[in-house]
Amino acid sequence: MRATKITILLVLALSMSACSMFRSKKETIDTMPIDRLYANAHDSLEHADYAAAEKAYQRLIARFPSGDVNEQSQIELAYAQYKDNKPDDAYSTINRFIKTFPTHKHADYAYYLRGLINFDRTGGILERYLQRGDDTGATRRDQGFNLTAFDDFSQLTRRYPNSAYATDARQRMIYLRNQLARFEIHVAEYYLRTKSYIASADRAQYVVEHYQQSPETADALAILTRSYLALDRQPLADQSRKVLALNYPDHPYLTDPNWPHHPSIWRKAIPFSGHH
Repeated sequence: MRATKITILLVLALSMSACSMFRSKKETIDTMPIDRLYANAHDSLEHADYAAAEKAYQRLIARFPSGDVNEQSQIELAYAQYKDNKPDDAYSTINRFIKTFPTHKHADYAYYLRGLINFDRTGGILERYLQRGDDTGATRRDQGFNLTAFDDFSQLTRRYPNSAYATDARQRMIYLRNQLARFEIHVAEYYLRTKSYIASADRAQYVVEHYQQSPETADALAILTRSYLALDRQPLADQSRKVLALNYPDHPYLTDPNWPHHPSIWRKAIPFSGHH
């Protein structure tokens, strides 16, 4: 009897082990139930295995095309793609989510993430790797992503002013506003240097009208004054100079009428100097 019992126990143990092995071999992201598949994807995301997380989230979304877990997975998929340096994929995913679920309980985060994706595309490769201390290069390139990121954060703060992400979004908007204003000043300086005074005045006026709270407003008023003087519009020049003196009494143009001084040809030839 004892030998029989031992034999039965061994058979049961082997059967259970075989079933366990069979189940573990068969259960993949194509066969996991939704709760385990989501846990698998989220665990990969938490451990910064973004490629594995993307694969699991994409499979979950395809296998379970509706429901709360599907919706949450779309947001987390976009985040995984963003962290995996796939901004185009991340933007496409989160943008599709916003259009499909405009009233989702996490829509504020979706707008915030969309802003982050574009915000991180505003810097160039050289700036990212060289860790430059100024923004000169960034403000001399096309500002498309800056404008888009500003609009994303603006929509977040306008639609969800009390969101947990609104404060950070507003700070990023201030940075982007200053970047956009600085870009306009660089262009205005170029036109001033090439004696295209109507164009330099237009760019400077744009900064004064649209970026009043940026530090570049002072430079814009100075460039506006110089442009009006060159165009022989003395009353307008006097007016802009008075506004400059009243609001920015320490600006260098007030004591140096030749400001801004253009870089020499040798300075412009130095790589990464910020002048061209």
